[in-house]
Amino acid sequence: MPPKIRGMTANLTSQTSTLKRFTLMVSGEDVIDAGLEQNVPPSGLPQERFLLGDGLPIAPVLLLGQSDVSVNPNDVIACLQPVHFHATRDHLILMAQSQIDLTANESTKLLQTALPFIEEDFGSKVLFQGQRDWFISAGPFASLATHSIDQAHGRNIDWWMPRDTSEIGIAKLWRKLQNEIQMLWHIDPVNEEREQRGYPSINSLWISGIGKLADLQTPQLLENTNQIYGNHPLLSGLAKYLEIPQENEIDFSRLQNAFAWIDRPDSIWGNLSKALLNQELHEVEIIDFPKGQARHRIFTVKDLSKKSWAFWKKSEPLTWSEVISA
Repeated sequence: MPPKIRGMTANLTSQTSTLKRFTLMVSGEDVIDAGLEQNVPPSGLPQERFLLGDGLPIAPVLLLGQSDVSVNPNDVIACLQPVHFHATRDHLILMAQSQIDLTANESTKLLQTALPFIEEDFGSKVLFQGQRDWFISAGPFASLATHSIDQAHGRNIDWWMPRDTSEIGIAKLWRKLQNEIQMLWHIDPVNEEREQRGYPSINSLWISGIGKLADLQTPQLLENTNQIYGNHPLLSGLAKYLEIPQENEIDFSRLQNAFAWIDRPDSIWGNLSKALLNQELHEVEIIDFPKGQARHRIFTVKDLSKKSWAFWKKSEPLTWSEVISA
């Protein structure tokens, strides 16, 4: 049996602790089996639910972070995203937006083509157009159950398409609009140019994140945070909502009472260990999501060395792979 690593089993202490703490959140995956009994996919990635609450108002939080638009807390907002469906032998797969290299100019032209159809069916004007995300009041589509591209990409879209909840026929209404836009974009010059350059065509529109700011439930630890680090679009909106400074890159001279959600958490473990050794930090909190459930663990300087039953051997430093695999 491997030696026990103390921090691996530590419980979360009080969020109001006066100790110098740095919190690092690690992205998790959804647990597909959780939704099989109802034949529906799980609602949201675990980190989305952790940061936003079960209401998952992703669209208004993204809008808040990307624009200066005044967002009414009670307005139900939807996020529309131009995407590529990759055709396999028997189904379609949603590609991540990071894989399609959509330019701002292409996004503008595609929206101009689709705009009359979008605004007619939604019954309102587009609130804001970002390079990858377009925002509009959800209107008749407010009751749809949807899934973010972060959750659905790389998978058969059949299971992840919007579904009816309280009102029957809304998903069908969305598919009609989606099909109309697909036909428009199929012959659009933007896609002709993209295909000539070897890029995937923008052949569909994705809807997700439907919700309102009034349903946002942020975790208490964020409300007690002085600084947010990370470049995920959700963080910009949350930071603005909570009036907390946010930066894409971590400033290792300002770790105390900070929260980070980054793509490569392994890349900063050495810096965090050093900060503990130098007493710049008293604690590092790791939040991850084994089996889709939030897990909080506290690491102190005492937890940085693995303890071995072979007492005559020099202790070895705790590695990131050992932290995250426990």
